[in-house]
Amino acid sequence: MKVIFLKDVPGRGRKNDVKEVSDGYARNFLLPNNLAKLATSGALKNLEGLKLEREKEDQELLKHIAELKRILKERTLEFKVKADEAGSVFGSVNKDQVLSALREQKLLGKERAEVELEHPLKTLGEHRVKIRFPRGGEMVEVKVSIKSE
Repeated sequence: MKVIFLKDVPGRGRKNDVKEVSDGYARNFLLPNNLAKLATSGALKNLEGLKLEREKEDQELLKHIAELKRILKERTLEFKVKADEAGSVFGSVNKDQVLSALREQKLLGKERAEVELEHPLKTLGEHRVKIRFPRGGEMVEVKVSIKSE
């Protein structure tokens, strides 16, 4: 029996895969648990439409990420932290704060981004922070400036 997987089933198929499975497995497990549906001609046409739509969205997202990378190379994120006269910083700037600053400045929207930071930034001055976009592949470096309040 030919089915379209609605969810990932380990060892059998991933979401939106069209596979041939045994009749008993489909009737007794996949179909009752809403893990798959029958691969009728209408369902296959619908699946092709979804795949085309998803490809279009992916292309738009990749264009957006490329533009975002260009903008981020030119930007500097500024953070103000408490520090004494000697320049010792009370607190630090971490990954979450960098992501929050990017979202507050409307540089990031719904796309996923990962900040690569080995340890929180605890010194005044300029730092380089790497940001990776899982869908865009490459990393981009953003300047982070930490200043005293």
